[in-house]
Amino acid sequence: MIIHVVQPGDTLHRIGTQYGITLKQLMEDNQLSDPNRLVVGQTLVVMPSQNFHIVRPGDTIYSIAQSYGLTPQDILGANLHITNPSVVRTGQRLNLPIIKRCKDLIVNGYCFPDVDPETLNTSLPHLTYLSIFSYKVLPDGGLAAIDDSPTIREARQVFVQPKMVITNTLEGGKFDSGLAHTVLGSGDIQYALLNTIMATLEEKQYNGLDVDFECLYPEDRENYNTFLERARNFLHSKGYTLSTAIAPKFTAGQPGLLYEAHDYSFHGQAADEVILLTYEWGYLYGPPMAVAPIDQVRRVVEYAVTEIPPEKILMGIPNYGYDWTLPYVQGTPARVISNPEAVEIAYMNGADIQYDSVAQSPYFHYADRENRKHVVWFEDARSIYAKMRLVSEFNLEGVSYWTVNDYFPQNWLVASSLFDIVKR
Repeated sequence: MIIHVVQPGDTLHRIGTQYGITLKQLMEDNQLSDPNRLVVGQTLVVMPSQNFHIVRPGDTIYSIAQSYGLTPQDILGANLHITNPSVVRTGQRLNLPIIKRCKDLIVNGYCFPDVDPETLNTSLPHLTYLSIFSYKVLPDGGLAAIDDSPTIREARQVFVQPKMVITNTLEGGKFDSGLAHTVLGSGDIQYALLNTIMATLEEKQYNGLDVDFECLYPEDRENYNTFLERARNFLHSKGYTLSTAIAPKFTAGQPGLLYEAHDYSFHGQAADEVILLTYEWGYLYGPPMAVAPIDQVRRVVEYAVTEIPPEKILMGIPNYGYDWTLPYVQGTPARVISNPEAVEIAYMNGADIQYDSVAQSPYFHYADRENRKHVVWFEDARSIYAKMRLVSEFNLEGVSYWTVNDYFPQNWLVASSLFDIVKR
């Protein structure tokens, strides 16, 4: 795998020739509809058949290694004739080592029940689990019904395990602290909810449960832990699994409604898998910034592995970006966009895509037809690669995408180049 960043003057034909692949393959791999619609700074994932590199002007051992997802030591180990690593000649042929994939990867994808079937079917081959979002809990321990049967059938047909998701959300999707307090504060309601869950799991033929309770009052921490312990016992007795979704914390005592009731250590004991919600630093109503800056994601993972076994952790990855109108006004929502849509916006507005080396995320500025300024942050092959390397570095079990309602082909090219995706 090569991640090529489009430079001024690049064409798809020239890029294909450079790496020894056809224009057709380059377009199909990256799901490009028009070979002439390139943006400076855009990434293309190249899957070459050759195992060598011809040095171009400006190449260094470091830049070559980065392009192929290798280290400089990998390159030097395959080219023992190089006596001075700081000197490579234009036109020189360098061998590229074949590096074994890092490990098996568990991949969860959240989706909504109304996901477009064609879009879903393009992502399902790359998933271990499909978590259908969501059953809303009711104050009496019931669940608001959703039309999830068609999505469950689609998942099962390609050996993807469907997961039932429960949330303390209201209509409109807002997490409600008071609702969770009512449910978690009563043992009778907890048991009523668990019985409803078990009946739904059996009726709908789910493989497991994902509990995503957010914005809990701090005083509900122990009640939440009690509920998870009861849920685990109920589920395991019938052969089902339990996963939980938890806020991105840096420390055990991190203050705030999002964090205080989420007990990392207890979740690590009670759940079979724990999903870190490592996104939304840049969020819908917040100031413009990367959605999942790698330096902040790293901080969460560094803390998480001290409390939760790494082999239980799925690291969250956003499959979306935001388009903010400038100047930013607090409380004004950004526009949610897909990652391919971000590149299209850049193309339509003549913007070059930049890359933040600290956040390891792409962004760009543009002015719309009304001359309003905008900034867009999103994900590309480089930012996905950085996140996947973090998974490998900390030996995590896998990743979890919010959401797979949009197809992002470059993501799957990067993931499958580094890992073997597990089917259970």
